[in-house]
Amino acid sequence: MKLSALGRIALATGIAVLTTGVLPSPAHAAAAPVKKKILPVLVEFSDASFQYPDKVKASTPDTYFGAKKDSVTSFLSEVSRGQYTMVPAVKEQFVGPIKLPMKAGGCDHGQINTLTRAELTKRGLVEGKDYDSLSMVFPAQKTECFWAGLATVPGGTTWINLYGTASGLDVVGHELGHNLGFAHQGRLVCTGGKLTACKSDGGSAKTIMGGGGWVSGFSAPELIRAGWLSGSATLKVTKSGAYTLRSLHGVGSGTRALDIALGKDRLVIEYRHAAGSLDAKIEGVHAYRVPKGAYGSSSIIDTTVKNKEAADADAIKTLTDKTNKVSVAVVSSGGGQARVKVALNGESLSAVEATPTKTATPSPKATGASPSASASTEAKVEVETGGSEPVTETSSGTDLAATGTLSSTLPLAAGGGAALLAAGAGVLVLRRRRKRA
Repeated sequence: MKLSALGRIALATGIAVLTTGVLPSPAHAAAAPVKKKILPVLVEFSDASFQYPDKVKASTPDTYFGAKKDSVTSFLSEVSRGQYTMVPAVKEQFVGPIKLPMKAGGCDHGQINTLTRAELTKRGLVEGKDYDSLSMVFPAQKTECFWAGLATVPGGTTWINLYGTASGLDVVGHELGHNLGFAHQGRLVCTGGKLTACKSDGGSAKTIMGGGGWVSGFSAPELIRAGWLSGSATLKVTKSGAYTLRSLHGVGSGTRALDIALGKDRLVIEYRHAAGSLDAKIEGVHAYRVPKGAYGSSSIIDTTVKNKEAADADAIKTLTDKTNKVSVAVVSSGGGQARVKVALNGESLSAVEATPTKTATPSPKATGASPSASASTEAKVEVETGGSEPVTETSSGTDLAATGTLSSTLPLAAGGGAALLAAGAGVLVLRRRRKRA
């Protein structure tokens, strides 16, 4: 599958504007492997149709359910290590094209949602019974939408503003990440590895949610948020010690992330190395700041000055936070394994034992099941972010995330309701992810 130029641009970075809606926290219970039924629906308008309908109909099953690694089902199965995947809701693998009684202009995604669901109901397809996730795909030529994709955060609804004949996994997978409760992952530049001297600068390239593309998978905080690093795969560090990490992605058991208290926030440490079809161009130990336990809204910590295209770009060597009395140092890294020292309570890294401490405990197990949201509950909004906006995860609230350029207000009509998003402190026009020296 090929991603159009506009689709690639739409995966760059933007800015976050959070409403009162917040992301739900992971549940504290183990879950069996999850299969979600997704229903792609091809949507046309009274004044706009697909330019190449046969090609769109041929590419849609490929994008969502193809056997290749760059399909939605293959990607989610691999990145979750078999704990989560999506299957076709109907035998034909998609529905449509459906001709909606509305014009394309104005980008009325709420009306698209309402009319599409009404048509599905007429056809006997019931949400929650026949399908868990709805993905509406429509031609972009006349819509005037400023985004290539839109999604509920969390939830089960995506809108794909199709440029060409296939958006590809980079767009669709990104929006489904929002459905899982992931915001956009920002980048914090921390001078000299000091966590008290950081500034927000663009997006992370270590996740599909930060512009890294599907081949970077999801980051450790996102996997924790989804419940895919439960049990001993994530260790909560409670005393100083040295720890061995295996690569974040790939099959097999072992510790894949360290979770460290940083005041009210969390510090998550991961090791990245090529595994399967993921991380072929990523190497090294990486760190993330998790604001107030909101694992789906983390930011990568960058202490390097290397070109961002380097394999070990953003990889850390040392981190210090004098305020919270935490220090981290990478002892060794490479070949699929890393050794990391962690000093807490102001202790010296040089005094840390060379063997793993027995006081580390597995993080609480979390379910891999993602929350669902019906059309009638999609009443709050979130738009793309390139920075870190502290939020608190609770068990309520559904937002929208738009992949694309941004206006100061975003009309939202879901299930007949309406709301407006105030742009707040800042709005950025979407841009290509630049190379940083």
